[in-house]
Amino acid sequence: MITRTDIEKREYEILSPLAAKAAESKGREYPEEKCQYRTDYQRDRDRIVHSKAFRRLIHKTQVFIAPEDDHYRTRLTHTLEVSQISRTVARILRYNEDLTEAIALGHDLGHTPFGHVGERVLNNIHPGGFAHNVQSLRTVDRIEDTSRRRGLNLTAEVRDGILNHRGSGIPVTLEGQIVRICDRIAYVNHDIDDAVRSGIISLSDLPEKDIGILGTTHSDRINNLIVDLCRNSEGKDSISLSEQFSESLLDLRSFMFRNVYNSAEVLAVADMEKVDLIIRSLYSYFLEHPDEIPGIYKQIEKEDGTQEAVKDWICGMTDRYAIRLYDKLFVPHSWR
Repeated sequence: MITRTDIEKREYEILSPLAAKAAESKGREYPEEKCQYRTDYQRDRDRIVHSKAFRRLIHKTQVFIAPEDDHYRTRLTHTLEVSQISRTVARILRYNEDLTEAIALGHDLGHTPFGHVGERVLNNIHPGGFAHNVQSLRTVDRIEDTSRRRGLNLTAEVRDGILNHRGSGIPVTLEGQIVRICDRIAYVNHDIDDAVRSGIISLSDLPEKDIGILGTTHSDRINNLIVDLCRNSEGKDSISLSEQFSESLLDLRSFMFRNVYNSAEVLAVADMEKVDLIIRSLYSYFLEHPDEIPGIYKQIEKEDGTQEAVKDWICGMTDRYAIRLYDKLFVPHSWR
C-alpha cells in the first residue's frame, strides 16, 4: 500500500529538481489535516473534478453555440484536452503531473455561458468588467464548497495557476506555465478542427508557412508543439516554445481570430444579438429581484453586494439553463 508520504518521497527521487513538490506546497488558506494516501495536489484535482462547476462545463460553449453535431468541442472537452496535453509535457519534463492536472482541470471553471460571446457581454455590462480567469479563481475560492466550508480551499500553487493561465501574470510554478501554453496549443488546434467541420474554413485556407512548420494534420501539430515545447524548456527556469514555433502558433491564432472567432459568419450563427439580449435581460432582472437568486448567492450578496452576486449567478449558468430561464421569465406561455 502506497501512502501520501511514500508519494512525496518518490517525487524527490523521480521529478526534476525544478518541479514543484507536494511536500513543499505553500499550503491552503485554511489548514487541514493531511490525507493518508493522497498528496495535497491530488486532493485539489479530485475536489475540482467533483465540483458542480466542473460538471456544468459539459453544457457551456467553446466556440459554436448549441451545435447539433455531437462532435463539436464544449468547454468540458476543451478542458480535458488541455489537461491531456499539459500532463504529457509535465511527464516528459519530469514535472509534477498532479499539480499540472489540477490547474488544467480548474482553469476554465469561471467561464460564462455562450463562450467568449457571453464573456464579452458580461464584461461590457458588469462594473469593473469580467475576466474568466479571475472568475475561475473566485469560483474555487468563494462559490464552490466542500462539506466543511465555502470554497474548495485549494493549495496556493493550484490557485496561482488557475488565475494566471491567461492575462499579464505568469504562474509561479513551471507546472502552471505548462498549462498556460498548452491551453493555447489545445484551443487553436481543436478550434481549427471544429471550424473545418462547420465549413467556416477549409484546411487549404490555413496559412501555408505556419502549417509547414507546425504540421499539416491536427495530431501532427499537437505532437510537434509538444516536442518543441519540451526541447526548448528542458532544464530551464521557464516554459516556452522556440521562437519559430511560438511565432507560427501566434500567427495561426491570429488567423483564427480573423476568420473564425470574430468573423461575421460565426458571430451571425452565434446569434450574438440574442446572446446579448439573454445575458443583459437576466442581469437586469436579478439586480431588481435579488430575492430570487439561489441561497449561496444570497450569502455572496450580503458580503460583496448585489452586482457581484448576480454576476456570479449568471456566469455559472450553462447555455441551456440560461435559455430556459430567459424563456421562463420573459416569454409568454399558454394557459395550462
